[in-house]
Amino acid sequence: MGYVLGVIGGTGMYDISGLTAVAERAVSTPYGEPSDAVVRGRLGETVLLFLPRHGRGHHVPPHAINYRANIYALKILGATHVVSVSAVGSMRSDIDRGHVVVVDQYIDLTRRRVSTFFDSDVVAHVGMADPVCPALARACAAAAIRAGATVHEGGTYVCIDGPQFSTRAESQLYRSWGVSVIGMTSMPEAKLAREAELPYATLAFSTDYDCWHTSEEDVGVAAIVQVLRDNADLSKRIVKELASALPDPTLSPATGAVRNAIMTAAERVTPATRARLPWLFDRTHEDP
Repeated sequence: MGYVLGVIGGTGMYDISGLTAVAERAVSTPYGEPSDAVVRGRLGETVLLFLPRHGRGHHVPPHAINYRANIYALKILGATHVVSVSAVGSMRSDIDRGHVVVVDQYIDLTRRRVSTFFDSDVVAHVGMADPVCPALARACAAAAIRAGATVHEGGTYVCIDGPQFSTRAESQLYRSWGVSVIGMTSMPEAKLAREAELPYATLAFSTDYDCWHTSEEDVGVAAIVQVLRDNADLSKRIVKELASALPDPTLSPATGAVRNAIMTAAERVTPATRARLPWLFDRTHEDP
């Protein structure tokens, strides 16, 4: 079986050009509907699944995204890797607008989002010490460099609920924590990807300096959109580079992450739960 790259497109990324054998897949999940239909196609020898996180036309706000349905849809359609493409604010002076940060840590400050597939019937405590697949992160950074991006490898992404931007006091507090970027969407996405045993990484595209920088304009939608327009093709070039150089997913910390984390006795797992999580209990999810 070949690799299947799942790409979750963030603000400004609503399609992938250059795909062949394109088809749309409308997926219904036990957790509701994903943000949009999943576009399935090929980039060279690699199958690609593309899902715009905010929906085409950008109509789903970050706090209302059905993160469980999105990850479930990619998993059930056969994804072997998931890469999140996200617009973020820079929290460091050396991360300029247009730079790409391949983060390796997250701080989750969200409060209104369901962050697990195991909220009933089964108890599982999945390790999240290193939430990003290191091999996939390295592949993302190398692909970004080949595509012509200025890349920062490693860093912490602090995720807030939104949809409002930070207060100045909050921005300064997050800076004091040593974070690299701020955004609204990588959590609980990364947690759910780990529970789905999917290697996960974030390509964070810096668009602004939040509101901490004394000599820069405070973050606003117009400035974000302009930076994204200026770099409209970069994210797509990176994805194309990455598709041809995906690492072995069996070496990821995501592989087997849940099987050793379940506390519930096997005889207490109901048929309904087994049907809801087929990749874990029945191994009947769709092949690519």
